[in-house]
Amino acid sequence: MNASTIINDEMTLEEKLAAIDAAMADAQQKADEAASAAGVVAAPLDPADLTMCEGCQ
Repeated sequence: MNASTIINDEMTLEEKLAAIDAAMADAQQKADEAASAAGVVAAPLDPADLTMCEGCQ
C-alpha cells in the first residue's frame, strides 16, 4: 500500500487518520474475505484462540 495514494499534504491530521483507518479496514476486509474463501483464519483477534478448544474458551 502506497501512502501517497491515501493521504496528501492538503489534508488535515484528522482527515489523514480517517483515510488511514479506512484503508486499513478495507485491507482487513479483503484479507478476511480471501481467508474465508480459503477456509482459514485471516487475523484472529487473539492468536491464543486458535490453540484452545471452544470448551476451554
